[in-house]
Amino acid sequence: MKRWLSLLGLVVCGIAQAEIQTREIVYEADGATLSGYVAWDDALEGKRPGVLVVHEWWGHNDYAQRRARDLAELGYVGFALDMYGDGKLAEHPDDAGKFMRAVVSNFDGMKARFESAQQQLLKHDHVDAERIAAIGYCFGGGVVLNMARIGAPLAGVVSFHGSLGPVAGKAESVKVPILALNGAADPFVSADAITAFREEMDAAGADYTFVNYPGVKHSFTNPGATAVGEKFELPLEYDADADAASWKAMQEFLDRVFADG
Repeated sequence: MKRWLSLLGLVVCGIAQAEIQTREIVYEADGATLSGYVAWDDALEGKRPGVLVVHEWWGHNDYAQRRARDLAELGYVGFALDMYGDGKLAEHPDDAGKFMRAVVSNFDGMKARFESAQQQLLKHDHVDAERIAAIGYCFGGGVVLNMARIGAPLAGVVSFHGSLGPVAGKAESVKVPILALNGAADPFVSADAITAFREEMDAAGADYTFVNYPGVKHSFTNPGATAVGEKFELPLEYDADADAASWKAMQEFLDRVFADG
């Protein structure tokens, strides 16, 4: 009897683990070959909102893919997109900066890569095409904020420890709800940058919320940030409390914007 119970336990565990499905999707945009990663819960029926995940300046790595799976566990279809393409993945800050600058310096190309990923997500059988949001980390946070500035067809965007400044001019009007989550001790985001962001959003009449977590440094959501920061002498530090609080804030934000849609 114990043997059969053990076997049954293995089967049940296998089923539970199999509910979150993932798949790599290769697509083209802006002259580059890009690699996306989609995650969804196949135990759920019907269509559901989709959420794009834009990676940190390191590139489309395991952390971005993990966040896509986290979103799938919340009942969404998560799509970790690739802004660099052609297999570019940085292991040193110098390379990360070079890859990031190449994308940011070509706004039309950045927009094309984001839009191509969104089209891939819309093709997924379980996605409700009327309810798409985007979240981004570090460089990716800056990307989603800039997509909001130009009126991308999104229900909302969330920036985690992202750059706040506009890439291609300030927004005149912002129709996309915004949640910006920042570490107050992040030296990459100055007080002047925060003031400029608030003034820009106010002038644009944006529906936005800016949260500043006291004493929290850059990359606070990534558990690997502290080790990387120590290795390269960068002000990166994981903060479990801010990670949990920001993820909860994101969930409440997505609940609101998808309900409004």
